[in-house]
Amino acid sequence: MFVIGIAGGTCSGKSTLSEKLESYYGEKCKVLHMDAYFRRPFITTIAPVTGIEYVEHNHPDALLLDDLYRDFNAAIASDVRIVIIEGLFALYLTEIRDKLDLKIFVDLNSDERLVRRIRRFEARGQTFDEITARYIDTVRFRHNELIEPTRWHADMVVNGIFKEKTVNILTSYIDSML
Repeated sequence: MFVIGIAGGTCSGKSTLSEKLESYYGEKCKVLHMDAYFRRPFITTIAPVTGIEYVEHNHPDALLLDDLYRDFNAAIASDVRIVIIEGLFALYLTEIRDKLDLKIFVDLNSDERLVRRIRRFEARGQTFDEITARYIDTVRFRHNELIEPTRWHADMVVNGIFKEKTVNILTSYIDSML
């Protein structure tokens, strides 16, 4: 069993990297996406500068942590060879971080992450102004407060503009550990 955590900022490439690894390893691999564990109804936050209320997806309180921990521990206890957990808080939550064999932080310049975020959320029907206001009011703040500091827990920092070489290096290392 080899357990990997993939963290990084919004739209940095966490899901893309986990999908590439899952594609490479197939049935030997189980991937947990933290985005699947958001509370419903969503919790909200008040932006510290503007005072505007937003849906909160960038704080651990937004997650159903008991469900996440249960499923994570079940995956580790299963018969798959590789468990990957990806999400903003993969390196933040001690309950998860302490069980990781490889901790990866996906780094990407904030401008590029914002462009990716705009594309993603415009495709979901949000306006440019809605997306950028929320990013500036809360997402950027939470990134600096909670996500960026977790880079120091990482064993490896990878560029969010993936090259084949990045995935090859990762799979070679993982193969050597199995």
